[in-house]
Amino acid sequence: MTLLPGLFLFLHIASTFFFFSPIHPKPLALPGAHVVVTGGSSGIGKCIAIECYKQGAFITLVARNEDKLLQAKKEIEKHSINDKQVVLCISVDVSQDYSQVENVIKQAQEKLGPVDMLVNCAGMSLSGKFEDLEVSTFERLMSVNYLGSVYPSRAVITTMKERRVGRIVFVSSQAGQLGLFGFTAYSSSKFAIRGLAEALQMEVKPYNVYVTVAYPPDTDTPGFAEENKTKPLETRLISETVSVCKPEQVAKQIVKDAIQGNFNSSIGSDGYMLSSLTCGMAPVTSITEGLQQVVTMGLFRTIALFYLGSFDSIVRRCMMQRAKPEIADKTA
Repeated sequence: MTLLPGLFLFLHIASTFFFFSPIHPKPLALPGAHVVVTGGSSGIGKCIAIECYKQGAFITLVARNEDKLLQAKKEIEKHSINDKQVVLCISVDVSQDYSQVENVIKQAQEKLGPVDMLVNCAGMSLSGKFEDLEVSTFERLMSVNYLGSVYPSRAVITTMKERRVGRIVFVSSQAGQLGLFGFTAYSSSKFAIRGLAEALQMEVKPYNVYVTVAYPPDTDTPGFAEENKTKPLETRLISETVSVCKPEQVAKQIVKDAIQGNFNSSIGSDGYMLSSLTCGMAPVTSITEGLQQVVTMGLFRTIALFYLGSFDSIVRRCMMQRAKPEIADKTA
């Protein structure tokens, strides 16, 4: 009998969601669509551009390095499915000057038409212990990872709302779901993206514009290789508890979720678990997704406690290893 109140509550929540939630968005057709990808000259961004190009989209690549942009353009054009497709390259720092970003987006729309999908993939990672990181590092990461997503999104949102169609993708990270040793600067900038995405989705959903937040795990990209050069030992050992993904795999999943209008995009079983655990008040696009989160929460929380315990153990072991030479010096 004690289960009945909980069952009735569960059924009430489920029925309320079913009757009052909007219909799942209609998939976005990529053939002929204009897709803008920031940070599109390498890594996940370039692979997303290739995936969209394979499906018939017109691409605008935005990044800082002109040489890398031109090289990426050549790679992407190999995957064309018709002779009408175009890859436009624009060199600009999307995190510095909003007026510049707004102008280049206008230029892209004049050449290839209104933006149907924006993928905010420009970003960077720097790791280190909180007290070892310069204050300028926190400012830089917040500028690149957060404002570098705000500016392009602000430049396209008005037209998307007017046209009643659009997708905006924010590429966060699993470090934007779970704070880890060494990522005090990086995680905070990626957590900020989720807050932006949730608030923005509530504003634009009535206009048939949908937001997707992607949480890729460690991915085999040039940026990841650069990040590994300065990772603290604890951060590296924690990262090694999961496998490194291929950027092509990550890109396919992100594009698939964006087309469908899914708010959350995760990779693999660990990604699915993290997304369920951290769903909070995030929007869902189907009753099935909401019910899965409700049902799996307890089990996933139990598993997560084991993960957290192992991470704490890694940190303690590293601290003890560092303390041994100090103790030896004092007793010598």
